[in-house]
Amino acid sequence: MTNYIALFLLFFLSACTSDGDKTKASADAPIYTLIFLDKTRSVNVNNAFVARKYQQALNEIIEQNIRHKGDKLEVYFIHENTSKARALTLTTRTEMADVSAASATDQEAAETEFDLTLNREKAQIRQRVFQQLGAQNTGASNQETDIWASLPVIAKANESGATVNVYYLSDMIESVKGPTRRDFQVKPPKDNAQADEWAKADAGQLKRHTIGSPTITMILPFEPNASVKQNNPAVTQYWQTLFAALGAGTVEEQ
Repeated sequence: MTNYIALFLLFFLSACTSDGDKTKASADAPIYTLIFLDKTRSVNVNNAFVARKYQQALNEIIEQNIRHKGDKLEVYFIHENTSKARALTLTTRTEMADVSAASATDQEAAETEFDLTLNREKAQIRQRVFQQLGAQNTGASNQETDIWASLPVIAKANESGATVNVYYLSDMIESVKGPTRRDFQVKPPKDNAQADEWAKADAGQLKRHTIGSPTITMILPFEPNASVKQNNPAVTQYWQTLFAALGAGTVEEQ
């Protein structure tokens, strides 16, 4: 009986240590943040409501995802050539000093210095991301909205092995001409059932992009009193279903 108890205790302690190591590894793992900014004619970032909502969202994204050295943030523009529209790439440089052998006072000083340095770096990142938010696209590329083209970008980020968080600051109105494409400007899904049907059909040809299981957040530019014609719930239902079919971990709408 004593041997059984000893073996149980050994297994229990091993499990606890393993869980603790996994939690620490998860906290230390880098985050790969992808921000897709809609630069088509249907989204006006100069609108006061949109500007305020998107600036607040970007503040929260940077605060949540920029934590330590190695965290990466990329900004892409959504338009007719989304996959080639990378506007910004930044990797966090701030590193916490090894204080495992330091006194409590030195540890506290090192943590304070780390926080100050990280906050300065966040402020620089925020400024550069805001510049991209305000950038205008008056060229011909603003006529089409190719959100499908963001999928190979996500798949590339998935290859890094980092935790991938994806944010679309867009109305999510896919609008690309062609017999195998969707143009929600011309023909949006009429209801959730049709949205699900289209999304499942489209997933068949889009599964070639291995996106992994990212967290995806759609941040829409619509005011709370927007009409169904402006903020069609069947459109976001389409994306919810499509991203889930492709393996996304969670899909949220804001």
